[in-house]
Amino acid sequence: MPVTVTPFPGLIIIEPVLFGDDRGYFFESYNEQTFLKEGVDIKFVQDNQARSVYGVVRGLHFQKQPHAQTKLIRVLEGAILDVVVDLRLGSPTHGRVFSIELTAKNKKQLLVPQGFAHGYSVISETAEVFYKCDRFYNKETEGGLSYNDPELNIDWMVPADKMILSPKDLQHPNFVDCKHNFELK
Repeated sequence: MPVTVTPFPGLIIIEPVLFGDDRGYFFESYNEQTFLKEGVDIKFVQDNQARSVYGVVRGLHFQKQPHAQTKLIRVLEGAILDVVVDLRLGSPTHGRVFSIELTAKNKKQLLVPQGFAHGYSVISETAEVFYKCDRFYNKETEGGLSYNDPELNIDWMVPADKMILSPKDLQHPNFVDCKHNFELK
């Protein structure tokens, strides 16, 4: 399972090895032993799945400590632009944005460590997103960043007049006003 290390500490891209023939294909989307060989020692405790239509922007979300989550994200159908912002004080990439297209076709996965705000936009007609988490959801510790913070300048690959957002996601603060408790360890 090839792993690509990004310039963001702990943020990695995983590309499963496909075994295909005339019947279709097979691949391991997660194998604890393989992840351990890559230095990724995580116990996942919750799986989440979401289906959305073109233009939906979800995020940018996070949970504060002690309930911060590491997420392993992949797309089962369609395509998304997956976006993260490094919130960790002391990180060389603090306040920077990373984005990647995750699609059912490319089968890439993104491992997002604790301390990042995470979101995605749906850039296909529909998309089904699946992600594993290492901590359970905790409403009291949830937080978020504004999807359209001018300083972050995120290109969601969806025209503004086609974006579909939840009322909650329209109320998140900009990066400079964001309250969290993340530090790079």
